[in-house]
Amino acid sequence: MNYRVQTYSDTFTIYELIEPSTSSKVRICPERGGIVIGYEAYGHEYMYLDKETFYNPSANIRGGNPILFPICGQLPNERYEWEGSVYRMKNHGFARNMPWKVAAINEEGQASLTIKLGSTPETLESYPFAFELTFTYILKDASLRIEQQYRNLSDRDMPMYAGFHPYFAADDKNLAYETDAERYVDYGDQTEKTFTGRLDLTDAAQSFVLIGAKRHAIALDPSAGRRIQMSYGSEFPYVYLWSVPGKPFVCVEPWMARANAFNRQEEVTRVRPNESLYTTLILSGSNK
Repeated sequence: MNYRVQTYSDTFTIYELIEPSTSSKVRICPERGGIVIGYEAYGHEYMYLDKETFYNPSANIRGGNPILFPICGQLPNERYEWEGSVYRMKNHGFARNMPWKVAAINEEGQASLTIKLGSTPETLESYPFAFELTFTYILKDASLRIEQQYRNLSDRDMPMYAGFHPYFAADDKNLAYETDAERYVDYGDQTEKTFTGRLDLTDAAQSFVLIGAKRHAIALDPSAGRRIQMSYGSEFPYVYLWSVPGKPFVCVEPWMARANAFNRQEEVTRVRPNESLYTTLILSGSNK
């Protein structure tokens, strides 16, 4: 068979997309936030995963590619005000901590898994909008394509600013980033600076955000011989760079808005009632 989708148990049920011709695999855990926990291309693993946080159902997973919805980043005191009411929401929203349901599997011409997440009474307490998210993970030609549908089931515009938080295994965190962004914001001193093509996250205790890019793509070489390229929809104008000192990973995160957009009332994407926003994210590992 050219493509396979199989399951196995590792505390949770893991779905594995397999493309034997390129020695490529994608591992997904729907019940742990619909997260991709592994991406292999041409026999090389690109993702970092802290398994202790993965196995702990009450922990935020450090690793893989967490889904950020309906917000990216932090809210001051985990609070925001919308249409005159105050709501509470944890960092990066709730989608990454909720169980997603498997909706479809495909092995014809590709290996793919479609998963869904819908609003619940609990989500409505922190985010007063009915929604349905449909994500399809597609492995083909050694690339992982994530097709996303954000559907508004409410009777008024649904605000959101979604994103992703991929952790890439890194031998060296003083890296060059291939992007046409010319500026970045250093959250250490809250200043905007000129981007010269390289940033050092080795001892960084804060994040950086690349701004002003016109091409919706970025590439880097976080480990020797392992080049990763990400391309994404125009809905993601920002890329956050973050790491933890002493940990062998870098996070390169496409976001739809900068942090605290709900309170700033800026950059928020609004999906009209009974309509959907469609976009993509593609990860491509090199064959070096």
